[in-house]
Amino acid sequence: MKNNISDNIAEHLEKWSSQVRKGTLEFILLLFMQKKEYYGYELIEDVKQILAADLSEGTLYPMLNRLQKEGLISSEWREMGSGVPRKYYTITPNGTHALNAMKQEWLKMSFAIQKLSL
Repeated sequence: MKNNISDNIAEHLEKWSSQVRKGTLEFILLLFMQKKEYYGYELIEDVKQILAADLSEGTLYPMLNRLQKEGLISSEWREMGSGVPRKYYTITPNGTHALNAMKQEWLKMSFAIQKLSL
């Protein structure tokens, strides 16, 4: 019985953790792009390393397209010395404003959670 309860808790935690990552991915992408411009594969690899979790192209590229449509990031194709061109993504001034607002909201939520945890 105890193993079953532990398994249920582990399964629940895994689902919850996945939802938290999905819910904060936009925030995380903008945080990365505030430091430098990225091409898709590079962004996937850096996010995977920080989150210690998988991030697929099927998740990343639709989000990048949405962020671009919303004017929070821009993109530009660049020819490489050898190989295929790469599409680089950069945060826009509107993206920076949105990111700053997200940071404030994150701090408020973190503070509230910390107060509840004491």
